[in-house]
Amino acid sequence: IPATIMGLTVLAWGNSSQDLVANMTVARKGLSTMAITASFAGPVFNILVGLGIGLTILTQSNHNPGDPVPVSLNNSLRVGFIFSILNGILVIVAGVVVGKGVVPKRYGYV
Repeated sequence: IPATIMGLTVLAWGNSSQDLVANMTVARKGLSTMAITASFAGPVFNILVGLGIGLTILTQSNHNPGDPVPVSLNNSLRVGFIFSILNGILVIVAGVVVGKGVVPKRYGYV
């Protein structure tokens, strides 16, 4: 397994463990809708802010305004992005088809 994939995996686990604990605590207090919303909103916020700050710094550093910024992905990152997108689609489809759009209350107590 390439070091890039292992690093991304460890980083993802470390970043998500805090969200898991917080969301489970909120769900156990009976606020399951808030916990589900937080499980989607937290990662979206992290991506938007993280990419926004990083790309802002990149564009302000050594590039002239209006010039394209060269970006390249190696195969490991490309596979990681594809896997993440397919995993997200699978979770959404499974939630809609299997659960008929309703999350059982027992999921908040697992």
